[in-house]
Amino acid sequence: MQQKSSSFSIKNWSDDDKPREKLVHKGRSVLSNAELIAILIGSGTKNETAVALAKRILASTNNNLNELGKVSTKQLMKFKGIGEAKAVSIAAALEIGRRRQNEQVIDKAQISGSQAVFDLLQPLVADLPHEEFWIVYLNNSNKVIHKAQLSKGGITGTLVDVRLVMKQALELGAVSLILAHNHPSGALKPSEADKKITNKLQKASEAMDIRVLDHVIITQNKYYSFADNNLI
Repeated sequence: MQQKSSSFSIKNWSDDDKPREKLVHKGRSVLSNAELIAILIGSGTKNETAVALAKRILASTNNNLNELGKVSTKQLMKFKGIGEAKAVSIAAALEIGRRRQNEQVIDKAQISGSQAVFDLLQPLVADLPHEEFWIVYLNNSNKVIHKAQLSKGGITGTLVDVRLVMKQALELGAVSLILAHNHPSGALKPSEADKKITNKLQKASEAMDIRVLDHVIITQNKYYSFADNNLI
């Protein structure tokens, strides 16, 4: 009896074994080189899964990614199941990896106090005619992982989605946050709304073991720090 080709399909595997699902749920580091290449390939042949095909390709270079990076697209296309599009995907991914190794690591800005926050965000928000609310996400060395505009609104205020802040903090692996927004009017005194949103974000962050280090109000030439004024 002829074996059904569907038995070779990754679609029939459990989610724990599917390369794409493993990457999403368990992270990139748990995947083997063959599984990562299988994701690039997308599909195998009628008689061979993408993972098995990736293993054959790797075996041709003694399972060495550096050697695989030297293989031309034409050589890759000699493997049954690898057409031009798949060969180009593999070559492009390996070239990105090579270029990444040659890139200089960007030195992340370190936040040592409220002045550093002002210096970081003043060029972005000081001259705006409307109010914008920003979040600065930090690692355990107080270095900036990411900074993002959370919302923008009229001159009287802006809406802040606390759930979005927490979601992004967890995705980035941030251990602390700094809140910031501009006052187009030039007034430095925090409003009651400013105090309320700070308190709300503090409570939400504490539940996630994330600290809110400061909330900085920025105008064109000056700033107001909640931390410096013992409001945090």
